Amino acid sequence: MRILIAVAAAAMLAGCGADVATSAATAAALRKQEIQEGQKTMQQMQQKVQGVMQQEQERADRGTTDN
Repeated sequence: MRILIAVAAAAMLAGCGADVATSAATAAALRKQEIQEGQKTMQQMQQKVQGVMQQEQERADRGTTDN
């Protein structure tokens, strides 16, 4: 009887471990996706800033040639 209880307890604990591992893997996958989306947003913003800086430089260059 004790062996049966020990086996049942071990099975329940193993199941809890699997749930924890699954939850950790899911959380890691979500975090990876958040990081990738953040990097994409950062690249888009850098491109916009570069575009604005280029426009400003072109305006400055036109201003010096107009005088």
